[in-house]
Amino acid sequence: MDYLSLYKTEIPPFLARLCETPPLRRLADVGMNCGCEYTAFPRFRAIARYSRLEHSLGAALIVWRFTHDEAQAAAALLHDIATPVFAHVVDFLRGDYLEQTATESGTAGLIRSDAAIGAVLRALGLRAEDVEDYHRYPVADNDPPRLSADRLDYSCGNAVNFGLAAPDELAELFADLRAGQNEHGETELVFRHADKASRFAAIALDCSKIYVCDADRYAMQRLSELLRAALDAGVIGERDLASTETAVVEKLCADPAAAAEWAAFRALHRTERADVPDAREGWRKIFAKHRRIDPFVEDRGRVSALDPSFAAALDAFLKEDHDYFVRGE
Repeated sequence: MDYLSLYKTEIPPFLARLCETPPLRRLADVGMNCGCEYTAFPRFRAIARYSRLEHSLGAALIVWRFTHDEAQAAAALLHDIATPVFAHVVDFLRGDYLEQTATESGTAGLIRSDAAIGAVLRALGLRAEDVEDYHRYPVADNDPPRLSADRLDYSCGNAVNFGLAAPDELAELFADLRAGQNEHGETELVFRHADKASRFAAIALDCSKIYVCDADRYAMQRLSELLRAALDAGVIGERDLASTETAVVEKLCADPAAAAEWAAFRALHRTERADVPDAREGWRKIFAKHRRIDPFVEDRGRVSALDPSFAAALDAFLKEDHDYFVRGE
C-alpha cells in the first residue's frame, strides 16, 4: 500500500540502509492488521496489504521530518523488529491482549545481536542503547491519548486502507502538525488549527472502533487458538512465530488438521453476539484494548476540551462494554 508519500519526506540513506537489514526485511511479511486481512469479513477482505515494515518506515519518516535526529528516527524504524507473525494475535496467545506489550519483548536483544544493524549504527556513531527504546523519544512514542509518530502513522495508514479518509486530506492534516509543547510542557506532535485537529481526531476514533469491532476481536482470538493448537501439535515451533507469515501459513497448510482450521479461519465472514449463548459451539467472550488519540491544539488544549461532539463520541467509545459473547462463521 502506497501512503507514505503523504508525509512528503524523502527517505534518508541511513534509514534506507536499515530497511535492508534482515530484521527489517522480515517485517515486509508481517501485517499490520493482525491476521484479520486473511479472513472474508467484509471490513477486511478487500483491504490492501499493509506491512509492519511500511508502518515502521512511516513512523521513522515522521520522526525525521520533525526532529532530523538520526537516533530518534532509527529508534522509530526499529521499534517493531521483534513483532511476531500476525502481530498482536500473539498477545492473545500469551494472554496479554488487554495490554498488548508482549510483542515488544526482544527488541533490544535483536538490535544488539544483528550484525547488519550494528554496522549501520556504528557508521552513524550511534550505540544500540541509543535506538533500542523508542519510548524515550516523545515524538516517536508517548502515553495515550497523546499523539506520537507511531500512532499518527498507523492511523493514517489504516485510514487510507479502510477508506476512512483520502490521502490528500490526510496530507493536508499532516501539514498542520508541528513538534510543540503540550499542556504539561512536554514535547508532542501538536496541531496548529482546531478544525484540523478535530477532523484527525474523528478519523483516528473511527480507526479505533474498527480495532475493537466484533469481527476484529473474534478473528484475532480464533487465530490465536489456531496457533496454540499448531504449537501444541508440533506443526510449528516457537521460533516460527519470529519468522514470516508466509512461512507459517505454508507449515499450517502442510498439516491436514491445521490446514482445515486455517481454511475455516479464512472463510470467516460474519459474527453474531449474545448476552446468553445458545447451545451452538464457538461462542467466546473477548474483551478489548481501547486505543485512543486526543490531539493537542497549540496554545488551546485537547480536542476533547474544544469539540463537544468529539468529547461525547470518545467518551462513548471508552465506555463500550464487551461483556457479551461473540460467535463467527
